[in-house]
Amino acid sequence: MIDCVIIDDEQHAIDLLLEHISQVHFLRVVGTATHPVKGLQMITDLKPGLVFLDVQMPHLTGIEMLKLISKDSHIIMTTAYKEYALEGFEHAVVDYLLKPVPFLRFLKAVNRLWTIHNNNKPVAEQDHYVFVKTEQKGKLLKIDSRRINYIEGLSNYAIIHMDDQKKIITYLKLKELSEHLSARGFVRIHKSFIISLSHLTAVEGNMVRILNEERPLSIGDAYKKEFLEFINTKMLTAPPDHTTN
Repeated sequence: MIDCVIIDDEQHAIDLLLEHISQVHFLRVVGTATHPVKGLQMITDLKPGLVFLDVQMPHLTGIEMLKLISKDSHIIMTTAYKEYALEGFEHAVVDYLLKPVPFLRFLKAVNRLWTIHNNNKPVAEQDHYVFVKTEQKGKLLKIDSRRINYIEGLSNYAIIHMDDQKKIITYLKLKELSEHLSARGFVRIHKSFIISLSHLTAVEGNMVRILNEERPLSIGDAYKKEFLEFINTKMLTAPPDHTTN
């Protein structure tokens, strides 16, 4: 578990980060502050592993605060201004997030921190496994999360579609599954679907293709913007053409 402090002079920005953090099982908020001086004292007292730090604040900017925060606390910077990114990275911050922060971009940043937190060691073999309740009372099933293609929500239960076409019924809701699997490379794309990003093979308009699955899955309107923003971070683009006639 990584303790977090959020420092931002805009409460609505804090509220958005609180919502994102609530969906990540290895993060815990221990304090928030809208005044940078109060936030600096909070960091000194609580010694959090992670600080979400706004750049533009009155009295003391985030860049100025970077020089005062102990190196024991990792920093993820947030701001509406792209031009501050370079200076932030010069101070070895974990990542730099543009407001309003999309969840998938947030998830990419905190997963990077999780790797750093674990000293960049490969995830232990047992950490790939999860246990789920099945339709049989009292029975728990051990599943290798790397073999999950996608999860389909149906009312109060879910169907886990495995890479060998096996289907596992579990009495969990998608919200619960999403919270536990978000740090393992899974993302919710629809009110009825969570997919494994490692098994995603193509995005076709409002549909996605999953490895070894015949039917495409729909991208829900409520999830489309954040999902496509994440896909864009992985997009390869051609370098500018500087040739002249």
